[in-house]
Amino acid sequence: MNIRERVTAALKDAMKAKEADRLSTLRLINAAIKDRDIAQRGTVEEKSGVTDADVMAIMSRMVKQRLDSVRAYEEGGRLELADKERAEIKVIEEFLPKQLSPAEVEKAVDAAITESEATTIRDMGKVMAVLKTRYTGRMDFGSAGPLVKARLG
Repeated sequence: MNIRERVTAALKDAMKAKEADRLSTLRLINAAIKDRDIAQRGTVEEKSGVTDADVMAIMSRMVKQRLDSVRAYEEGGRLELADKERAEIKVIEEFLPKQLSPAEVEKAVDAAITESEATTIRDMGKVMAVLKTRYTGRMDFGSAGPLVKARLG
């Protein structure tokens, strides 16, 4: 069962269980996926449709947006809104693969540097491309980038 099907099944279950907050978040995920479908219309990518990798990227972006919102709400003293965002993050993360630990990220970066035969900072793009093909949805590339830079620089 792909991620999209799992989201749809969870959406139906949330409707039956009358879980309003969970249902709301699942609908947001579904809407984001459908937006991507619409954006692909008329392109070469349309034939393959939205892949699981695309869905994971969408969900990772949604988590990142909510983490930014949590920080902003906490700084503004709006703790009830921060809690709501955290609840949404938990629902979204149910569909994402387990995130790599910092030690696992370091090993992955080292392996990607070795595989891409990177030696200088100019090779950073090659390393990041290897990481993105293997670890989309499982790694925060915002934190992996500086690590790659430090290893190559």
